[in-house]
Amino acid sequence: MFFKKIQDIFSSVKENVVIIGAGEVGLHLAKRLTQEEKNVVVIDKDKSRLDRITQFADVQTILGSGSSPKTLALAHVEDAHYVIAVTNDDEVNLVACLFANALSPQAVKLARISNKEYEEYPNVLGGTSLNIQLMVHPESEVVRSIDRLLSLPASQDYAEFAGGHLRMVAYNIADTELVGKKLFEFKEFVKSDNIMVAAIIRNSKLVIPNGQVVLQENDLVYFAYVDVAQRDLLRFLKKNRAFFHSVCIVGGGKIGYLLAKRFEDKGLDVKIIEKDEARCEELAALLDSTLILHGDATETTLLKEENVGRMDVIVAVTADEETNILACLLAKSMGARDSVARVNKSEYLPIVKHIGIDHSVSTRLAAVNGFLSYIRQGNVVAFASVASDAAEVMEVYLAETSQLINKPLMMLAFPKNVIMLAYMRDEKVFIPHGQTVFLAGDHVIFLGEQNAMHELDALIGEKTFKQDDKNRILTTWKK
Repeated sequence: MFFKKIQDIFSSVKENVVIIGAGEVGLHLAKRLTQEEKNVVVIDKDKSRLDRITQFADVQTILGSGSSPKTLALAHVEDAHYVIAVTNDDEVNLVACLFANALSPQAVKLARISNKEYEEYPNVLGGTSLNIQLMVHPESEVVRSIDRLLSLPASQDYAEFAGGHLRMVAYNIADTELVGKKLFEFKEFVKSDNIMVAAIIRNSKLVIPNGQVVLQENDLVYFAYVDVAQRDLLRFLKKNRAFFHSVCIVGGGKIGYLLAKRFEDKGLDVKIIEKDEARCEELAALLDSTLILHGDATETTLLKEENVGRMDVIVAVTADEETNILACLLAKSMGARDSVARVNKSEYLPIVKHIGIDHSVSTRLAAVNGFLSYIRQGNVVAFASVASDAAEVMEVYLAETSQLINKPLMMLAFPKNVIMLAYMRDEKVFIPHGQTVFLAGDHVIFLGEQNAMHELDALIGEKTFKQDDKNRILTTWKK
């Protein structure tokens, strides 16, 4: 039954994708790729996960192990353009890529890898037996995200493009002079040509800005700005830089350890609360100045005894969303100034800020962004989801074939709900205006709704790869 269906669906002219693992990462990859009209087959050993994924995406499913060559053959991996291994088990992902390479050497192999030791063997992973083109290490990306979020006072989201020269930060604009103003008045107030409003989240929905949009008190506004304008933006929003000196990390897993190591290097006062006693002993041997506490961070007695309420920041990064949310809320109620919760379930993301948690991060989004960046590679230089997955931002390289070059911006027609934020030329970033003319070689940054972004392909032009864009190992922790 599955054999015939998959053979038929893979006979079309669309790109074919085999996803191994139907967890949160696999689910959201499947949703995104089917929205972009790719043929997708998902393999997993858990029938309930496969049943769930068919409720959200138009995919074919196979019950079985993705590391089994028979299962891969049943999925017609020989006809796949991409094989993406995203289970929670590094070894399963590696074995899946091994057999996928034997059965389909021309397919692009991508893998989610959590153990950073594998980074030390790029020749093995990228060699002829595995031929993995991309390894994504979402835990490291989440650590960087948390560090960046906490470096900007009261920010709720943060992203970088154009090699860090273009930045995007989200702030609630309550108690600012922007409330009640139309966007065409923005430059009059901010007094800078290097800052713009990129997106607005209102009542948990994305609003693509235009000059007539009136800003409201509870809006979460995404500001895009050239890096040199960061001080001007913070001054305008009256966001005084409040450095943190102490942090309590809930969860001593990979993310907790990497965070503690980074904060130690900054000379901060760090505590880790971990439930597993054996893991506490491991952390004590791995870390220098961090205080390791054995216990449950959802118990108020422990939090009070360790004065967690007096810490500047509480960061909860266990694998359990409910534990992370509750630990943050308890610490905040005791006086902790700032909070960050690791949340992977998409159902929870829209409500996290509403219940009093300052920031949320997601290993799922980090992994999905890494894979989509590569799948869209060529003209796409960088990619990120923002606004709790409501919008996407793409940095695009304009080739000679692009319909966007040699024409002023005012003459260009973009898909509905897609806007241009900025462009980079000769390593300098500019906010465009109606008379801006784009040239081949420019990097252009777009923001838009998920469903609309793939419609840019026709405007961008044929995929153009640089000499070293193929047959290489990329790891998100090297970026």
